[in-house]
Amino acid sequence: MAAQLIDGKIVSEKVRAGVAAAVARLPGKPCLAVVLVGDDAASAIYVKSKGEKTEAAGMRSITKRYPASASQAEIEAELQALSADPEVDGILLQLPLPKGLDEASALACIDPMKDVDGLTELSAGRLVLGKPGLRPCTPTGCVIMAKYALGDDLSGKNVVVIGRSILVGKPVSLLFLAENCTVTMAHSKTKGLDTLCRTADILVPAVGRPEMVRGGWVKPGAVVIDVGINRMPAPEKGEGKTRVVGDAHFAECAEVAGWLTPVPGGVGLMTVACLLRNTVLAACARRGWAVPKDLDA
Repeated sequence: MAAQLIDGKIVSEKVRAGVAAAVARLPGKPCLAVVLVGDDAASAIYVKSKGEKTEAAGMRSITKRYPASASQAEIEAELQALSADPEVDGILLQLPLPKGLDEASALACIDPMKDVDGLTELSAGRLVLGKPGLRPCTPTGCVIMAKYALGDDLSGKNVVVIGRSILVGKPVSLLFLAENCTVTMAHSKTKGLDTLCRTADILVPAVGRPEMVRGGWVKPGAVVIDVGINRMPAPEKGEGKTRVVGDAHFAECAEVAGWLTPVPGGVGLMTVACLLRNTVLAACARRGWAVPKDLDA
C-alpha cells in the first residue's frame, strides 16, 4: 500500500484533547443536550457514546428520551424548552426520527445559537454567506483530516466532492471553498466523472455508492477523504453476513493515493469530536467567553 492512512482515531483524539483543554480554561462547564426519539439500537448506542465523550471532555451531558409514539408537538416542545434553557449550550436532535415525524419542522425549533449539528436553515445560510456560525460536524471533520495530511494551508488545492447532499456534499464544498481551495461539486449525472476525479488534489466521495471510486480515478499522491459508509454482502464471514465499505475501493485507491481515510475508522470518528468542539464554540458565543486557543489543537 502506497498511501498513508489518515487514522480517524488519532485525529479525533487530537480534536477531543483540544476540546478538553479548552473546557478546562473556561469559567463554566458547557452543556450538550441530546434528544433521542424511538428505540433504534444504533441511535441509542451512538447517543450513549456522545454522552460519555461529552463528560470525558469535562462538559455536562443531558439526554432526553422519547418513545417512537411521541407526537410532533411533544418533540418540538422539548426542543423549544431546551432552546430557552440558559443552562443548555448545545442541542442535538438524533436523526433519523421515527416515521411520521417531520424532521425539518423539528429542527426549525432549535435555537441556531445552540445548533451544534449545523442543520438549521439559519446555520446553512450563515455558511453560504461566509458569516460566523456553527458548521456541520462531518464536513468539518473532512477539512480537519485534509489539514492533518497536507498542513493548515489548503490554498489553491483542487477539491472534487462527489455528492450534493445538504448533510455533506454541499457544506463540505463550501468549507473547502472557505479554505481558498478550488472546488468542483460532482454528482451522479456528472459526465466524465472518472476524468474529473483525477484532477483532484483532495477527493471527497460522499455519494453512498459502495466502492464506486476505483484506483484509476485517483490522481497519484492525492488525498482521499472517504465519507461513504455502505454495507456489502460478505459470504466469507457466513450466510447473511455483511462488511462495511466506503465509496472508494480501498485496496485500489491505496495503491495510488498519497493519503487515504479507512472505512470504518475514518471520517465517522470525527463527527462526535467536532460535535464536542461545536458545543464549546456555542457556549463561548452565547456566554461571551473568549474561545481558548486549545480548541484549534
